[in-house]
Amino acid sequence: MQNAERQTRTARLSVFFFVACLLLFMVLGAYQLQLPGLHYDEAKEAGLNAMELITGQPMTAFRDATVQVGPLRFPLMVQDYIGALNVVLAAPFLAIGGVTVVALRWLSLLTGALTLVVTWRVAWRLGGPLAASATALLLAVNPAFIFWSRQGIFVTNLTALIFMSALLTGLRWWELRRPRDLWLTAFLCGLGVYAKLLFVWAIGAMLVVAGMAWLLDYLRSRRRNSKLETGSQKLKTRNSKRLALTLALAVVFFLIPLTPLFIFNLRTGGTLDSVSGNLGQSYYGVNNSAYLPNLLTRLGQLITLLRAQHLGYLGGPFSNAWAPWLLLGLLLLGGLTLGLDAYKLRRRGAATPGSISAPSGSATPSGRVTPWWYALVPLLLLVLIIAQSAFTVSDLFITHYAMLVPLIPLTGGLAFGVTWEWGRGGVDKQGSQGSLERQGVLAQRIFRALALIALVAWVGGDLVTDIRYHRALATTGGHGAHSDAIYAVAKHLDQARFTTLVTLDWGLDAPIRYLTAGRVQPTEVFGYDNLDMPDPGYAERINKLLDNPNTLYLAHLPGYTVFRERVNTLADLASKRGLTLRQRAVYTERDGTPLIIMYRAEK
Repeated sequence: MQNAERQTRTARLSVFFFVACLLLFMVLGAYQLQLPGLHYDEAKEAGLNAMELITGQPMTAFRDATVQVGPLRFPLMVQDYIGALNVVLAAPFLAIGGVTVVALRWLSLLTGALTLVVTWRVAWRLGGPLAASATALLLAVNPAFIFWSRQGIFVTNLTALIFMSALLTGLRWWELRRPRDLWLTAFLCGLGVYAKLLFVWAIGAMLVVAGMAWLLDYLRSRRRNSKLETGSQKLKTRNSKRLALTLALAVVFFLIPLTPLFIFNLRTGGTLDSVSGNLGQSYYGVNNSAYLPNLLTRLGQLITLLRAQHLGYLGGPFSNAWAPWLLLGLLLLGGLTLGLDAYKLRRRGAATPGSISAPSGSATPSGRVTPWWYALVPLLLLVLIIAQSAFTVSDLFITHYAMLVPLIPLTGGLAFGVTWEWGRGGVDKQGSQGSLERQGVLAQRIFRALALIALVAWVGGDLVTDIRYHRALATTGGHGAHSDAIYAVAKHLDQARFTTLVTLDWGLDAPIRYLTAGRVQPTEVFGYDNLDMPDPGYAERINKLLDNPNTLYLAHLPGYTVFRERVNTLADLASKRGLTLRQRAVYTERDGTPLIIMYRAEK
């Protein structure tokens, strides 16, 4: 009875602690939410189409691929490999909060909050309340999670939520074997692929882990059953048919959310062309056959992610330099604890036969016993996803790791929980076992102290890093593609008089359209075919624009330019017509660094 009461009390404390962690995350995430400046991907992949939906403006869908639902046209995709989930989800936020940056980002922030909730539940199922509490605290202050949740559309943070949700339902199916849990897992996996194609990394990792779990379960059952069981052939046939039906329905549920992707490719072939055309070398020049160098790059990005050094565009960069070492320390402590606990249980079993069952795992507050390998699940998933990420059809962007960010605190939280709680039952203190017990207690106390120090140091370092980034952000307003200079550009253009506005580089069109609620309609003319040089049709497009003297041209300053040589080519074409390309305005970051320039071709 006392043990049950203690478990109930522990569970309640864990819930209260989680609520505190959730509030901490919301405070850190919601502060100065309008900063940094609106990124192109936020506007292009959600804001612009959502704004068009709620205002009734013509839909500027990607590849003009839409589906009609009543009077509304919905985009099928926002990129060849990114679905339109964020568009649909953002529309209610804009309808309530207006066409603003803050309203758009509340969707991302609440997505992050839900991810925190689901990750906490996963940690509870894998390791109990203490592991769940440690995981929640680590994730709530994780700089990557906080600042990527603020701009979640920029990194498609929906994939992290879907991944953790699929992991939770998958674990539930594994334990209870209810078909509905498998069907829900399959549906979430399909939804994840539609959200972003790289979700296939998560599916591949989960399938491998599931296969390993099945193998362990099979070997364990073989050991338990030395004799072949003789069952009814009719029962076996019935079970086989039921399993086949369950799996068939799982495939159906997986395909349902992929319907828009299928329609999109039937109409445009965009995803198929994007993938097949970049298998050998990606659009950004990544050689996919150079697997080992790519993998080393990805491993370096994991270290960068742990240290939070990838957020330099906010100001800084700052870092929690000890984070990788603290995670490694927790993993070593957890691994040693598992090993020592298994050794202790074997010694006890040898000394007192029949007094204890096999060392299968740790009991949660509900009394459910978790297998020891549950503690390794997030680490295995992390390793398997990184192994797959060395192959890409775009580039080795660190933002691809937004999906796996929750796995890092989950791995650390479970290691902490293992170190603190595993093997609480102890051993027989009679006779020769007394010395072993005293040694075990001392080792356990040392391990707990070290684990607690590592956890507090990791959390404290991340929290300090969060505060430093927020302070820097308040000063800089963001750098480059994340600069809040885009707000000044949009405001100026909304008040300026011109007939045509064209952009000569990536990153300008969609934010301006969104920030002006569609009142300013730039046109991208730079062409996406080549990063270094204009395509053959560029000159023809520019010559038509030069016929209008009231055309304004927007571009980035060198150093911030993505698609190069567009401005120089424009100047040459204007010169052939007796025109001079003159600067009309220069927009700077808060520290005075020139970022965006406006031109007009004049006599």
